[in-house]
Amino acid sequence: MQDFIKLANHLADEAGDIIRPYFRSNFDVETKSDESPVTTADRAVEKRLRELVEEHRPEDGIIGEEYGIKTSKNQYEWVFDPIDGTKSFVIGRPTFGTLIALCENGVPILGIIDQPISKERWVGAKSQPTTFNGNNVNVRYCPSLSDARLSCTAPDQIPQHWENLKEKSAFFAWGGDCYAYAMLSMGGLDVVIEDLLATYDYAALPPIIEGAGGWMGDWNGNSLTTESKGDVLAIGDIALKDQMLEILN
Repeated sequence: MQDFIKLANHLADEAGDIIRPYFRSNFDVETKSDESPVTTADRAVEKRLRELVEEHRPEDGIIGEEYGIKTSKNQYEWVFDPIDGTKSFVIGRPTFGTLIALCENGVPILGIIDQPISKERWVGAKSQPTTFNGNNVNVRYCPSLSDARLSCTAPDQIPQHWENLKEKSAFFAWGGDCYAYAMLSMGGLDVVIEDLLATYDYAALPPIIEGAGGWMGDWNGNSLTTESKGDVLAIGDIALKDQMLEILN
């Protein structure tokens, strides 16, 4: 695992070096078929990350947002979202992040959230504590939903649930993309709930949440894999799990 972590950190370093010169500068922004934005920086980062995996781990598979899937020749797949939160990146708000995951037989075993502007990095790995810039972090004690701080990127991801959850929780903090999950791992948030996510949006997150003492899965309580359909729930205090799943189902 240490070799995997070392490589993942190297990938994050390279991504940050590419992203920083673009931030709050003039660059091309295109609209993809799903109406989401993509920038020159997104593509440059993923291209470089794929090159590095090909160099260091040529048998491993790759799943990327911009350049698709390379089939694995072993049990490992790297999953990349070069800039998660592209809208934030485009407008110059530093709450986006690079997501790097390693999956074994479809199960996430290593994840990184890297914020290259503030130089903040969260690293989670199977059976190891999650770290923030090298120091261990933990989720918050919050067994009651009425005291819980919830987050989602936008209400339209959970249109049938957000009003009910807002009434039953302390408050909702909207936006943040992957940054919200990072805040959950440090105890700033208690629940992050989202839907319609792709594999590259969530694969890096379970090792980070779980290594900090939390839980992450789908809305039916199942662990996330590369085949999950994209309804995700991240929880700090495990006591909130049944309360949230009851509402969602």
